[in-house]
Amino acid sequence: MSGVPLYDAFARDYDHFVDWSARLAFEMPFFRALLRGRGARHVLDVAGGTGHHAIALAAEGYEVTMADLSAGMVAAARDNAARHGARLRVVQAGFGELETRVGGRFDAILCLGNSLPHALTPAALDDALSDMARVLAPQGVLVVQNRNFDRVLAQRERFIPPQEGQAGDTAWVFFRFYDDEAPLLRFNVVRLRRTGEEPWSVRVDSTLLHPWRHDEMTAALERAGFTRIRALGSYRGEPFDASTSDDLLLLAEMR
Repeated sequence: MSGVPLYDAFARDYDHFVDWSARLAFEMPFFRALLRGRGARHVLDVAGGTGHHAIALAAEGYEVTMADLSAGMVAAARDNAARHGARLRVVQAGFGELETRVGGRFDAILCLGNSLPHALTPAALDDALSDMARVLAPQGVLVVQNRNFDRVLAQRERFIPPQEGQAGDTAWVFFRFYDDEAPLLRFNVVRLRRTGEEPWSVRVDSTLLHPWRHDEMTAALERAGFTRIRALGSYRGEPFDASTSDDLLLLAEMR
C-alpha cells in the first residue's frame, strides 16, 4: 500500500480549502433522504479525506467507517473525529483494498469528491468498483460523485475558480487547473499561504486523474455487478446533463 503525495502534502491545509458548513448544509439532506429511505445503518465512506462527511453521518446515528489511502488525510480525519466527539472507525486503505483492510458489509458506500478518477486505467477502475461491490450488502447502494468530465473534455475546461480560506491572521488561496496528458489529466493544486504581513509562500503539487465519462462509468459499474444505475447532475436530484451539469452523481445497487 502506498500513499498519495499530493494529498499527504495537502492534508494539513485541506479544511481551509473547503467551506464545510456550507457544503454539508447543501449535501446532507440528500444523504438523509437516501439512507433513511433505504433503512441503511452501516455506511462506508471511501476516499473520505479529512472525514467531514463521515463525522456528519456518525452524528446522525449511523455506524460509519471511513477509508482513505493518504496517511495525512487519515491522521486529519482522526483528529477531526476526536474534536467533534464522533464515534468513527478510520482505516488507511485505498481502492482495491477495502475487502482485505476494512472488511464487513455495508448498507451504503460513498465515494465522493471526484475520487474515482484517481483510478487511472480501466483495469484499476474495475478493480476499485469490484472491491466496493464485495463489501456492499445485498440491496445496498453505492453513491459516486465525480466531476462532469464529459463537459470538461468537450469544452476543454482547464481552470477551476480559486478558493480562499482564513484562520486567525493566516490566509490561504487555492488555485487548481488541469494539464492535458491524454488520455489522462494532470491535476495541479497551487497553495498560497500567508500569516500576518509575511510574504506569501507558494507550493504546487500535482497528481494524475483519468477523466471518466458518464458512459464509461456506467459500463464499469455494470461490469462490477451493479444494477439500477441512475445519473444525477447534483445533490438537488436533477437528471444528469452531459453538456451542462457540474457533477456526475451516480447511484447504483447490488443485485
